[in-house]
Amino acid sequence: MHAISIFCAGLVVQATAAQTAGGDAQSVLREGIAAQQHGDLKTAITDFKKALSMDPSLIEARANLGAALGAAGQLDAAIEEDSRVLEASPQDDAVRMNLAMAYYRTGSWNQARAELEKLHTARPTDSNTAILLGYTYNKLGREADAVALLAPFEPGHQDDFQFEYVYAYALIRSGKQDIGLPLMEKLAKTKNSAEAWLIAGSVRYYRDQMEIACADLDAAIALNPKLPGLYTMSGQARYAMKDFAGASTSFEAALRSDPMDFVANRDLGAMRLKASDIESARPLLELALQLHPDDPLTRLEIAKLDEQTGKYAEAATILEALAKSDPNWLDPHWLLASVYAQLNRPAEGKREREIAERIKLQQKDQKQKSN
Repeated sequence: MHAISIFCAGLVVQATAAQTAGGDAQSVLREGIAAQQHGDLKTAITDFKKALSMDPSLIEARANLGAALGAAGQLDAAIEEDSRVLEASPQDDAVRMNLAMAYYRTGSWNQARAELEKLHTARPTDSNTAILLGYTYNKLGREADAVALLAPFEPGHQDDFQFEYVYAYALIRSGKQDIGLPLMEKLAKTKNSAEAWLIAGSVRYYRDQMEIACADLDAAIALNPKLPGLYTMSGQARYAMKDFAGASTSFEAALRSDPMDFVANRDLGAMRLKASDIESARPLLELALQLHPDDPLTRLEIAKLDEQTGKYAEAATILEALAKSDPNWLDPHWLLASVYAQLNRPAEGKREREIAERIKLQQKDQKQKSN
């Protein structure tokens, strides 16, 4: 899931007038709060640390120090200070939210989840906490939990981009695509969200709805062509539609952005090899193999490359391993029959052709039954 901007600013914890002990420390604390409220985080952090050196028990100073450190991007230090505050004051929801957000921003999803669940229990009707917790559930692969959490909040939040994005994604990933996909596409259209168009286009691709997938992905490209993975997905969709020129253009754009893009290297290499452009295909496929040496599709393309360049024994070794690991995969058997013929192994070639024909008939029968 693509990151979306649902971060909270550091919450300032105000000193109470009731605390009069340590007057000098209180004065420094007030100066720190004033600096923090004016955006001078460096001075605020210095003042809060100074106040704590004067009075280590001054919990307001530590709470505000954690908030200032978080706002300054010093997240590990913020986590340490917030955790110390909560040991002394476990009911402080403002500090707990700061701690949750610090974990959230560092990608420490389980820790963020634990703090957000405590906040949600304390404030079950607070939608902001629910959205953050739902997003965290999505990051942890707990999309069904996100749906259960967010569904009660849907009425009244139809125009809330952050809510709808998190909720639609959770619906899609939890198997409720018929509900989540139209919601994601509606969100993409009304909010001009490239991220939402990319997610919708990806789902359409995996549902074999290629024309709609291409339209969704084109909309994403028009809004933000630099979105990671976008041109790769566009290339895959166009490749599936046999729009080889369009697919090539998309894969080339993906590789300009990220030369180490595995899928773009593999699929563009496969296209070039199919067009007998061996010189262009070889470096792409070899890099794809280097990136993912166990990927079956890449190994199949390398076997095709070996077969086309006369390296029949090498091709046979790869294809035999692929056929053994997945006996019902048609392509290795077809290619093995051809390779065995080149190696003057007619009996084995005949066997592979028969296996391939049997698999082909089985696939045809399965397709007819599914229709």
